[in-house]
Amino acid sequence: MKILVTGAKGFVGRNLCAQLNNIRDGKARNYPVKIDEVFEYDIDSTPEELDRWCADADFVFNLAGVNRPKDQKEFMEGNFGFASTLLDTLKKHGNTCPVMLSSSIQATLIGRYGESDYGKSKLAGEELFFGYGKATGAKVLVYRFPNLFGKWCRPNYNSAVATFCNNIANDLPIQVNDPKVELELLYIDDLVDEMISALTGGEHHCEFEGVETVFTENGRYCAVPVSHKATLGEIVDLLYKFKAQPETLMMPEIPANSFAKKLYSAYLSYLPADKVKFALKMNIDDRGSFTELIRTEKCGQFSVNISRPGITKGQHWHNTKWEFFIVVSGHGLIQLRKEGGDEVIEFEVSGEKIEAVHMLPGYTHNIINLSKTENLVTVMWANEAFDPDRPDTYFDPVMN
Repeated sequence: MKILVTGAKGFVGRNLCAQLNNIRDGKARNYPVKIDEVFEYDIDSTPEELDRWCADADFVFNLAGVNRPKDQKEFMEGNFGFASTLLDTLKKHGNTCPVMLSSSIQATLIGRYGESDYGKSKLAGEELFFGYGKATGAKVLVYRFPNLFGKWCRPNYNSAVATFCNNIANDLPIQVNDPKVELELLYIDDLVDEMISALTGGEHHCEFEGVETVFTENGRYCAVPVSHKATLGEIVDLLYKFKAQPETLMMPEIPANSFAKKLYSAYLSYLPADKVKFALKMNIDDRGSFTELIRTEKCGQFSVNISRPGITKGQHWHNTKWEFFIVVSGHGLIQLRKEGGDEVIEFEVSGEKIEAVHMLPGYTHNIINLSKTENLVTVMWANEAFDPDRPDTYFDPVMN
Protein backbone atom coordinates (compact mmCIF):
# COMPACT_ATOMS: atom_id res chain seq x y z
CA MET A 1 0.00 0.00 0.00
CA LYS A 2 1.25 3.48 -0.92
CA ILE A 3 0.17 6.30 1.37
CA LEU A 4 0.08 10.03 0.61
CA VAL A 5 0.16 12.35 3.64
CA THR A 6 -0.29 16.07 3.03
CA GLY A 7 0.82 18.43 5.77
CA ALA A 8 3.46 15.84 6.60
CA LYS A 9 5.63 18.24 8.61
CA GLY A 10 2.82 19.46 10.84
CA PHE A 11 2.04 18.13 14.29
CA VAL A 12 -0.33 15.36 13.18
CA GLY A 13 1.60 14.69 9.99
CA ARG A 14 4.93 14.15 11.73
CA ASN A 15 3.44 11.68 14.19
CA LEU A 16 1.44 9.83 11.55
CA CYS A 17 4.35 9.59 9.11
CA ALA A 18 6.69 8.39 11.84
CA GLN A 19 4.41 5.45 12.63
CA LEU A 20 3.62 4.71 8.98
CA ASN A 21 7.36 4.57 8.33
CA ASN A 22 7.80 2.29 11.34
CA ILE A 23 5.25 -0.09 9.80
CA ARG A 24 6.90 0.17 6.38
CA ASP A 25 10.30 -0.64 7.85
CA GLY A 26 9.05 -3.60 9.90
CA LYS A 27 9.57 -1.82 13.24
CA ALA A 28 5.88 -1.81 14.22
CA ARG A 29 4.46 -5.27 13.56
CA ASN A 30 1.33 -4.94 15.66
CA TYR A 31 -0.65 -3.34 12.82
CA PRO A 32 -2.45 -5.58 10.28
CA VAL A 33 -1.41 -3.54 7.25
CA LYS A 34 1.50 -3.63 4.81
CA ILE A 35 2.92 -0.29 3.72
CA ASP A 36 5.26 -0.03 0.77
CA GLU A 37 5.79 3.72 0.48
CA VAL A 38 4.89 6.90 2.37
CA PHE A 39 4.68 10.05 0.25
CA GLU A 40 5.26 13.04 2.53
CA TYR A 41 3.87 16.23 1.01
CA ASP A 42 4.32 19.63 2.63
CA ILE A 43 4.70 23.27 1.73
CA ASP A 44 8.20 22.75 0.32
CA SER A 45 7.09 19.89 -1.96
CA THR A 46 6.73 20.54 -5.68
CA PRO A 47 3.58 20.42 -7.84
CA GLU A 48 5.27 17.64 -9.79
CA GLU A 49 5.64 15.54 -6.65
CA LEU A 50 1.99 16.08 -5.74
CA ASP A 51 0.96 15.08 -9.27
CA ARG A 52 3.06 11.91 -9.22
CA TRP A 53 1.99 10.90 -5.73
CA CYS A 54 -1.71 11.47 -6.47
CA ALA A 55 -1.36 9.10 -9.40
CA ASP A 56 0.23 6.35 -7.29
CA ALA A 57 -1.47 6.66 -3.88
CA ASP A 58 -3.69 3.91 -2.49
CA PHE A 59 -4.87 6.10 0.40
CA VAL A 60 -4.65 9.85 1.07
CA PHE A 61 -4.50 11.58 4.44
CA ASN A 62 -5.15 15.28 3.89
CA LEU A 63 -3.75 16.97 6.98
CA ALA A 64 -2.60 20.15 5.24
CA GLY A 65 -4.20 23.33 6.48
CA VAL A 66 -3.82 26.80 7.96
CA ASN A 67 -4.29 27.41 11.68
CA ARG A 68 -2.85 30.82 12.47
CA PRO A 69 -2.73 32.98 9.32
CA LYS A 70 -1.71 36.65 9.23
CA ASP A 71 -4.88 37.42 7.29
CA GLN A 72 -8.26 35.74 7.93
CA LYS A 73 -8.79 35.13 4.21
CA GLU A 74 -5.86 32.73 4.31
CA PHE A 75 -8.07 30.29 6.18
CA MET A 76 -10.19 29.71 3.08
CA GLU A 77 -7.20 29.73 0.74
CA GLY A 78 -5.24 27.26 2.84
CA ASN A 79 -7.99 24.97 4.09
CA PHE A 80 -10.32 25.01 1.09
CA GLY A 81 -8.01 26.00 -1.76
CA PHE A 82 -5.43 23.26 -1.33
CA ALA A 83 -8.14 20.66 -0.79
CA SER A 84 -9.53 21.61 -4.20
CA THR A 85 -6.09 21.23 -5.77
CA LEU A 86 -5.60 17.83 -4.16
CA LEU A 87 -8.97 16.45 -5.27
CA ASP A 88 -8.61 17.86 -8.77
CA THR A 89 -5.26 16.13 -9.10
CA LEU A 90 -6.74 12.81 -7.98
CA LYS A 91 -9.55 13.27 -10.52
CA LYS A 92 -7.03 14.02 -13.24
CA HIS A 93 -5.49 10.58 -12.74
CA GLY A 94 -8.80 8.81 -12.23
CA ASN A 95 -7.59 7.76 -8.78
CA THR A 96 -10.61 7.01 -6.58
CA CYS A 97 -8.64 5.73 -3.59
CA PRO A 98 -10.01 6.52 -0.11
CA VAL A 99 -9.31 10.06 1.12
CA MET A 100 -9.33 11.34 4.69
CA LEU A 101 -9.85 14.99 5.66
CA SER A 102 -8.59 16.48 8.90
CA SER A 103 -11.31 18.86 10.01
CA SER A 104 -12.19 20.45 13.35
CA ILE A 105 -15.03 20.56 15.84
CA GLN A 106 -15.09 24.27 15.01
CA ALA A 107 -16.74 23.33 11.72
CA THR A 108 -19.97 22.85 13.69
CA LEU A 109 -20.13 26.68 13.89
CA ILE A 110 -21.98 26.28 17.19
CA GLY A 111 -21.61 28.40 20.32
CA ARG A 112 -18.20 30.01 20.62
CA TYR A 113 -17.35 28.66 17.17
CA GLY A 114 -20.28 30.48 15.53
CA GLU A 115 -18.20 33.24 13.92
CA SER A 116 -15.02 31.24 13.45
CA ASP A 117 -13.39 31.91 10.07
CA TYR A 118 -11.30 28.81 10.70
CA GLY A 119 -14.47 26.79 11.29
CA LYS A 120 -16.09 28.18 8.14
CA SER A 121 -13.08 27.20 6.06
CA LYS A 122 -13.09 23.70 7.56
CA LEU A 123 -16.82 23.32 6.88
CA ALA A 124 -16.28 24.38 3.27
CA GLY A 125 -13.54 21.76 2.99
CA GLU A 126 -15.84 19.11 4.41
CA GLU A 127 -18.57 19.81 1.87
CA LEU A 128 -15.99 19.79 -0.91
CA PHE A 129 -14.84 16.32 0.13
CA PHE A 130 -18.37 14.97 0.51
CA GLY A 131 -19.20 16.31 -2.95
CA TYR A 132 -16.08 14.69 -4.35
CA GLY A 133 -17.06 11.35 -2.85
CA LYS A 134 -20.55 11.57 -4.34
CA ALA A 135 -19.22 12.52 -7.78
CA THR A 136 -16.44 9.92 -8.01
CA GLY A 137 -17.55 7.09 -5.73
CA ALA A 138 -14.38 7.45 -3.68
CA LYS A 139 -14.56 6.64 0.01
CA VAL A 140 -14.35 9.88 2.00
CA LEU A 141 -13.56 10.02 5.71
CA VAL A 142 -14.08 13.39 7.40
CA TYR A 143 -12.72 13.63 10.94
CA ARG A 144 -13.66 16.54 13.20
CA PHE A 145 -10.92 16.69 15.79
CA PRO A 146 -11.23 18.35 19.22
CA ASN A 147 -8.16 19.83 20.95
CA LEU A 148 -5.07 17.78 20.13
CA PHE A 149 -2.01 17.27 22.32
CA GLY A 150 1.14 15.19 22.45
CA LYS A 151 4.80 15.20 21.49
CA TRP A 152 5.96 17.59 18.76
CA CYS A 153 2.94 19.88 19.13
CA ARG A 154 3.98 23.49 18.63
CA PRO A 155 3.56 25.70 21.74
CA ASN A 156 2.17 29.23 21.56
CA TYR A 157 0.37 28.33 18.35
CA ASN A 158 -2.97 26.53 18.51
CA SER A 159 -2.77 24.22 21.53
CA ALA A 160 -3.18 25.42 25.11
CA VAL A 161 -1.86 22.09 26.38
CA ALA A 162 1.32 22.40 24.32
CA THR A 163 1.84 25.94 25.61
CA PHE A 164 1.29 24.90 29.23
CA CYS A 165 3.63 21.90 28.87
CA ASN A 166 6.35 23.97 27.25
CA ASN A 167 6.14 26.92 29.62
CA ILE A 168 5.95 24.90 32.83
CA ALA A 169 8.79 22.62 31.71
CA ASN A 170 10.93 25.67 30.90
CA ASP A 171 10.02 27.77 33.97
CA LEU A 172 8.04 30.28 31.90
CA PRO A 173 4.81 31.95 33.07
CA ILE A 174 1.40 30.70 31.98
CA GLN A 175 -1.94 32.47 31.86
CA VAL A 176 -5.21 30.79 32.79
CA ASN A 177 -8.16 33.17 32.56
CA ASP A 178 -10.74 30.67 33.80
CA PRO A 179 -9.52 27.39 35.35
CA LYS A 180 -13.05 25.95 35.16
CA VAL A 181 -13.13 25.94 31.35
CA GLU A 182 -13.37 22.32 30.17
CA LEU A 183 -11.63 21.02 27.06
CA GLU A 184 -12.19 17.85 25.09
CA LEU A 185 -8.72 16.50 24.40
CA LEU A 186 -7.44 13.95 21.92
CA TYR A 187 -3.99 12.40 22.36
CA ILE A 188 -1.84 12.13 19.27
CA ASP A 189 -1.09 8.40 19.61
CA ASP A 190 -4.82 7.62 19.85
CA LEU A 191 -5.39 9.68 16.71
CA VAL A 192 -2.57 7.92 14.84
CA ASP A 193 -3.92 4.48 15.81
CA GLU A 194 -7.32 5.48 14.43
CA MET A 195 -5.77 6.73 11.18
CA ILE A 196 -3.93 3.46 10.68
CA SER A 197 -7.12 1.50 11.43
CA ALA A 198 -8.82 3.50 8.70
CA LEU A 199 -6.38 2.06 6.17
CA THR A 200 -8.08 -1.31 6.56
CA GLY A 201 -11.66 -0.05 6.96
CA GLY A 202 -11.58 0.11 10.74
CA GLU A 203 -12.56 3.77 11.08
CA HIS A 204 -15.23 4.85 13.56
CA HIS A 205 -18.26 6.74 12.23
CA CYS A 206 -20.35 9.32 14.06
CA GLU A 207 -22.80 12.19 13.90
CA PHE A 208 -22.82 15.38 15.94
CA GLU A 209 -25.39 16.68 18.36
CA GLY A 210 -24.12 20.21 18.67
CA VAL A 211 -20.46 19.73 19.51
CA GLU A 212 -21.02 16.32 21.11
CA THR A 213 -19.87 13.24 19.21
CA VAL A 214 -22.44 10.46 18.84
CA PHE A 215 -20.95 7.25 17.46
CA THR A 216 -23.13 5.44 14.97
CA GLU A 217 -22.21 2.82 12.39
CA ASN A 218 -23.53 4.77 9.41
CA GLY A 219 -22.55 8.25 10.56
CA ARG A 220 -21.56 10.83 7.97
CA TYR A 221 -18.46 11.84 9.92
CA CYS A 222 -15.63 9.97 11.61
CA ALA A 223 -14.07 10.38 15.06
CA VAL A 224 -11.48 8.82 17.33
CA PRO A 225 -13.30 6.76 19.99
CA VAL A 226 -10.92 7.74 22.81
CA SER A 227 -10.85 11.31 24.09
CA HIS A 228 -10.61 12.98 27.49
CA LYS A 229 -12.27 15.93 29.18
CA ALA A 230 -10.38 18.07 31.67
CA THR A 231 -10.55 21.63 32.91
CA LEU A 232 -7.71 24.06 32.43
CA GLY A 233 -7.21 24.03 36.21
CA GLU A 234 -6.93 20.24 36.30
CA ILE A 235 -4.42 20.26 33.46
CA VAL A 236 -2.23 22.88 35.09
CA ASP A 237 -2.37 21.15 38.50
CA LEU A 238 -1.18 17.89 36.96
CA LEU A 239 1.63 19.61 35.08
CA TYR A 240 2.95 21.23 38.24
CA LYS A 241 2.92 17.80 39.94
CA PHE A 242 4.96 16.43 37.05
CA LYS A 243 7.38 19.33 37.33
CA ALA A 244 7.87 18.71 41.06
CA GLN A 245 8.56 14.98 40.68
CA PRO A 246 12.39 15.22 40.55
CA GLU A 247 12.29 16.96 43.96
CA THR A 248 9.46 15.07 45.67
CA LEU A 249 10.17 11.73 43.93
CA MET A 250 6.39 11.33 44.03
CA MET A 251 5.01 9.78 40.86
CA PRO A 252 1.36 10.85 40.41
CA GLU A 253 -1.17 8.20 39.52
CA ILE A 254 -0.94 7.41 35.80
CA PRO A 255 -3.28 4.45 35.14
CA ALA A 256 -3.21 2.74 31.77
CA ASN A 257 -4.86 4.83 29.03
CA SER A 258 -5.55 7.67 31.45
CA PHE A 259 -5.34 11.34 30.55
CA ALA A 260 -2.68 11.80 33.24
CA LYS A 261 -0.44 9.17 31.65
CA LYS A 262 -0.73 10.75 28.22
CA LEU A 263 -0.26 14.27 29.55
CA TYR A 264 2.89 13.21 31.42
CA SER A 265 4.37 11.80 28.21
CA ALA A 266 3.52 15.03 26.41
CA TYR A 267 5.03 17.15 29.20
CA LEU A 268 8.31 15.23 29.17
CA SER A 269 8.76 15.90 25.45
CA TYR A 270 9.12 19.63 26.26
CA LEU A 271 11.85 19.29 28.89
CA PRO A 272 14.99 21.32 28.17
CA ALA A 273 18.28 19.42 28.06
CA ASP A 274 19.38 20.62 31.49
CA LYS A 275 16.29 19.01 33.11
CA VAL A 276 16.48 15.63 31.41
CA LYS A 277 18.88 14.48 34.15
CA PHE A 278 18.33 15.17 37.85
CA ALA A 279 20.26 14.27 40.99
CA LEU A 280 19.04 11.84 43.65
CA LYS A 281 19.95 12.13 47.32
CA MET A 282 22.39 9.36 48.25
CA ASN A 283 22.56 8.58 51.95
CA ILE A 284 26.18 7.49 52.29
CA ASP A 285 28.06 6.01 55.25
CA ASP A 286 30.94 3.58 55.76
CA ARG A 287 28.63 0.63 54.97
CA GLY A 288 27.69 1.92 51.50
CA SER A 289 24.67 3.96 50.43
CA PHE A 290 20.89 4.01 50.31
CA THR A 291 18.99 6.07 47.73
CA GLU A 292 15.26 6.57 47.26
CA LEU A 293 14.37 6.40 43.56
CA ILE A 294 10.61 6.85 43.17
CA ARG A 295 7.64 7.31 45.49
CA THR A 296 4.08 6.56 44.41
CA GLU A 297 0.78 7.74 45.82
CA LYS A 298 -0.70 4.27 46.31
CA CYS A 299 1.95 1.67 45.51
CA GLY A 300 4.89 2.35 47.79
CA GLN A 301 8.40 3.34 46.83
CA PHE A 302 11.50 2.11 45.02
CA SER A 303 15.04 2.44 46.35
CA VAL A 304 18.52 1.14 45.64
CA ASN A 305 20.88 -0.10 48.35
CA ILE A 306 24.63 -0.51 47.87
CA SER A 307 26.53 -2.58 50.45
CA ARG A 308 30.30 -2.63 50.59
CA PRO A 309 32.22 -5.96 50.82
CA GLY A 310 31.51 -7.92 54.00
CA ILE A 311 28.82 -5.50 55.21
CA THR A 312 25.51 -6.57 56.79
CA LYS A 313 22.51 -4.24 56.47
CA GLY A 314 18.96 -4.39 57.77
CA GLN A 315 18.61 -6.20 61.08
CA HIS A 316 15.07 -4.93 61.61
CA TRP A 317 11.44 -5.92 61.22
CA HIS A 318 8.07 -4.32 60.38
CA ASN A 319 4.52 -4.82 61.60
CA THR A 320 2.74 -4.08 58.34
CA LYS A 321 5.32 -2.88 55.85
CA TRP A 322 6.73 -5.47 53.49
CA GLU A 323 9.36 -5.31 50.78
CA PHE A 324 10.99 -6.99 47.81
CA PHE A 325 14.80 -7.26 47.80
CA ILE A 326 16.17 -7.79 44.29
CA VAL A 327 19.94 -8.16 44.00
CA VAL A 328 21.08 -6.95 40.57
CA SER A 329 24.84 -7.02 41.07
CA GLY A 330 27.16 -8.87 43.43
CA HIS A 331 26.77 -11.91 45.69
CA GLY A 332 24.82 -11.83 48.94
CA LEU A 333 22.86 -13.67 51.59
CA ILE A 334 19.39 -12.68 52.83
CA GLN A 335 18.27 -13.96 56.21
CA LEU A 336 14.81 -13.81 57.83
CA ARG A 337 13.62 -14.87 61.28
CA LYS A 338 10.08 -14.66 62.66
CA GLU A 339 9.98 -12.43 65.73
CA GLY A 340 9.94 -14.64 68.85
CA GLY A 341 11.23 -17.64 66.91
CA ASP A 342 14.62 -19.25 66.38
CA GLU A 343 14.39 -20.65 62.83
CA VAL A 344 16.34 -18.61 60.27
CA ILE A 345 15.40 -18.75 56.60
CA GLU A 346 18.31 -18.05 54.24
CA PHE A 347 18.46 -17.18 50.55
CA GLU A 348 21.73 -16.88 48.64
CA VAL A 349 21.29 -14.23 45.96
CA SER A 350 23.32 -12.97 43.03
CA GLY A 351 23.17 -10.55 40.13
CA GLU A 352 23.96 -13.55 37.94
CA LYS A 353 20.43 -14.86 38.61
CA ILE A 354 18.06 -12.03 39.44
CA GLU A 355 15.33 -13.06 41.88
CA ALA A 356 12.90 -11.21 44.16
CA VAL A 357 12.79 -12.11 47.86
CA HIS A 358 9.91 -11.09 50.13
CA MET A 359 10.74 -9.32 53.39
CA LEU A 360 7.78 -10.63 55.39
CA PRO A 361 5.84 -8.61 57.98
CA GLY A 362 6.79 -9.75 61.48
CA TYR A 363 10.13 -11.18 60.32
CA THR A 364 13.40 -9.47 61.17
CA HIS A 365 15.66 -9.53 58.15
CA ASN A 366 19.07 -8.57 56.85
CA ILE A 367 21.20 -8.69 53.73
CA ILE A 368 24.90 -9.61 53.83
CA ASN A 369 27.48 -8.88 51.13
CA LEU A 370 29.39 -12.17 50.81
CA SER A 371 32.00 -10.73 48.47
CA LYS A 372 35.38 -9.54 49.72
CA THR A 373 35.96 -7.26 46.74
CA GLU A 374 32.66 -6.25 45.05
CA ASN A 375 29.75 -4.07 46.11
CA LEU A 376 26.33 -5.67 46.51
CA VAL A 377 23.62 -3.71 44.66
CA THR A 378 20.01 -4.33 45.69
CA VAL A 379 16.87 -2.77 44.22
CA MET A 380 14.21 -2.52 46.93
CA TRP A 381 10.47 -1.99 46.72
CA ALA A 382 8.39 -1.24 49.82
CA ASN A 383 4.61 -1.37 49.84
CA GLU A 384 4.43 2.09 51.41
CA ALA A 385 6.51 5.24 51.13
CA PHE A 386 8.70 5.87 54.17
CA ASP A 387 7.03 8.08 56.77
CA PRO A 388 9.50 9.37 59.39
CA ASP A 389 6.60 9.93 61.83
CA ARG A 390 5.47 6.29 61.49
CA PRO A 391 8.52 4.35 60.29
CA ASP A 392 7.22 0.89 61.34
CA THR A 393 10.84 -0.24 61.64
CA TYR A 394 12.24 -1.99 64.75
CA PHE A 395 15.86 -3.05 65.29
CA ASP A 396 16.49 -6.72 66.08
CA PRO A 397 19.45 -8.76 64.76
CA VAL A 398 18.50 -11.88 62.84
CA MET A 399 21.30 -13.88 64.46
CA ASN A 400 21.71 -13.45 68.22
